[in-house]
Amino acid sequence: MKSQQSTQTMKPATAAKKLGVYLPATPAEFQEGVVSRTELNELQANPPEWLLKLRETGPHPRPVIAAKLGVSIAGLARGGVSEALTTEQIEAVKDAKPEWLEKERATQAEVRKETVRIKKRNAEREQQS
Repeated sequence: MKSQQSTQTMKPATAAKKLGVYLPATPAEFQEGVVSRTELNELQANPPEWLLKLRETGPHPRPVIAAKLGVSIAGLARGGVSEALTTEQIEAVKDAKPEWLEKERATQAEVRKETVRIKKRNAEREQQS
């Protein structure tokens, strides 16, 4: 007897995270249902108009805001950004160049530099072994 493979589904919050969009800004039918792996793949391959618009203008979730500003999610919190922002609002923050943003970008640059240094050190150790 062959077992029937069940369809893998996920909560709307998980699907929104995978799509890089802010869940409360998605259509009601997306928020209220479940999303199958097939539906998620289809949304990624052929995004509908609402998804394209959300990705372009927002509001965006924190990971997207952090990436657009060049800071970490924790840096956003330290800077007092706790709400979803639109692309226009993100650009306004960039243009205003608040002190916290400059500080967090510098911190992020140091973290990246340290990550590269550690990877290089580990690669050298691996070669010596």
